[in-house]
Amino acid sequence: MVDATHISFNANDRSYFSLIKKEIRLMATEAGLSPARLNELDLIVSEMTSNLFKYCSDGEILAGVFSADGTNYVEVICIDNGPGILNPTKMMKDGISTTNTLGHGLGSINRLSDAFDLYSQVGWGSILLSRVYNKPPKKTAGKENIIIRPIVISKPGEKTSGDGFAYKTTSRYIKLMLADGLGHGPEANKAANEAAAAFRIFPDYSPTETLRFIHSSIKKTRGAVINVVGYDLESKTWASTGIGNIFLRLIGPGTFKNHMSYNGIVGHNIPNTMNEQYYKADQFNQLILCSDGIKTRIEQSRYPLVQKYDPTILAAAIYKDHARRNDDMSVVVVKIK
Repeated sequence: MVDATHISFNANDRSYFSLIKKEIRLMATEAGLSPARLNELDLIVSEMTSNLFKYCSDGEILAGVFSADGTNYVEVICIDNGPGILNPTKMMKDGISTTNTLGHGLGSINRLSDAFDLYSQVGWGSILLSRVYNKPPKKTAGKENIIIRPIVISKPGEKTSGDGFAYKTTSRYIKLMLADGLGHGPEANKAANEAAAAFRIFPDYSPTETLRFIHSSIKKTRGAVINVVGYDLESKTWASTGIGNIFLRLIGPGTFKNHMSYNGIVGHNIPNTMNEQYYKADQFNQLILCSDGIKTRIEQSRYPLVQKYDPTILAAAIYKDHARRNDDMSVVVVKIK
C-alpha cells in the first residue's frame, strides 16, 4: 500500500514534545526495533526537541519507517527556520554550546544514529537527519548505484495521503512512479494505490506504455496525475512520460532541465499519442519529482553544497521552503552515484 512516507509533527510547543517522542517510539515499536534501539531513538528525539526549544521559535519533525537490506529503520528529520549554525562541524563536538549547557546534543545524536547528516545556513535554518536501524546496515562498497529518497506528507488534518510513490527494480532497469490522486483523502489514496498496483504488475520498461496500462486499470477511481521515470542500467539513460502536473526536474553539474508533461488525467482522459523523453545520466545524474502540493519555482542556488549531503537533505529543504500546506505534499530525490 502506498501512503505518506512520513508523519509530520509540529514542534513549536514544548508541552507537545513528550507526545512527539511517544508517537515516534510507537512507530518504531511497530517496526520491530529492539528495546535498546528504542531507548536510543528516544534520546535522539529528545535532543532534537531540546535544540528546537533552545534556538527556534518554530520547528517540525518528520518521522517515517523504511526497510533496507531486510531490516527496518526509522528516519527522523528535524526542520527549523531558526538562526542557523555558522560552523556545523564545530558544533558537533562535545562541550561546544552557545547556551551555556553541556553541549552534548548534536554529538549525541550523531553517535546514536546509524546515519546522520546536518545541513544549515545562517539566517535560513537547519535540517537534521537521523536514521536508526533495527540492525546495523551492511556497508558494501559500490552496492547502491542509485539512491531513492522520498518524502510524502498527507494534507494537514487527513489520515491518509492522496499522493503515492512506488518504484521497482530489475536487473536491467529501475522504474519510479509518483501519482497524485485527484483531491485528497481516502478516495484520492485509493486512486494512487490502484495506480501503484498496476505500475508494479506491468512487465515492460516503457514509461509511456506503463501509463497506458495504469490508465486502463484505474478508470473506476477518481483518477490521478502521474509521472513515470525509468533508468536503463545498461545505456545509463533516463526515460520519462508524465500526464498532468507532476513536476520533474533533472539536474546535472551546473545545469538542469524541467521535463514537460502531457495534459490529461490518468483514468479519465489521456493523449492518443505520447512519447518518452530521454536524458543521458552523464548530463543529469539526479532528479526531483514533486506533486502540486509543492511550489515548483525551486532555486537550486538557494542550497549551496547540498549535493555533498544525503539526498534526503535536498528533499527536506525543498519541502521546508516550498510546501503549500493545504494539500498532500511529495518530494522525491533520486541520485545516481
